[in-house]
Amino acid sequence: MFEKIFVFFTQYNFMAKSKQKITQVNKDILAYNETLPPSYKEIGNLLYNEISSSLPEAENKIWHAHPVWFLNGNPVVGYSKLKDAVRLLFWSGQSFDEPGLQPEGSFKAAEARYTSAEQVKTKDVKRWLEKSKKIQWDYKNIVKRKGVLERLM
Repeated sequence: MFEKIFVFFTQYNFMAKSKQKITQVNKDILAYNETLPPSYKEIGNLLYNEISSSLPEAENKIWHAHPVWFLNGNPVVGYSKLKDAVRLLFWSGQSFDEPGLQPEGSFKAAEARYTSAEQVKTKDVKRWLEKSKKIQWDYKNIVKRKGVLERLM
């Protein structure tokens, strides 16, 4: 069923309506998902749909070779293929206070890793995406501030 919906979106350039803005399917991200191994492709398509429907106002693009969503120019969420999993990364995720997210790196990012679509708990992902709108650190200006992050929200 999911594959049929994905094909529909791809073929007809589906447009999702929201109160804030109309978000068009990003063909570059769909092409990225097509390069993933079959089980990871299913994860990528699921994450793409969850993120796009929860953050319709966000700009999304391939950034540093991976799908990333931005609010006001600030990266908030993205995913990437790792050797043994697909990583869902929230740039400000350490501030979400969520047990399902693990710290990543030396700043404020946190991640969840998946090896099958069945592992993706969409209820958790939706909750994390809501938090990503409200809790943000200013990664957009991190270079200007010489590596210092400031809380935006």
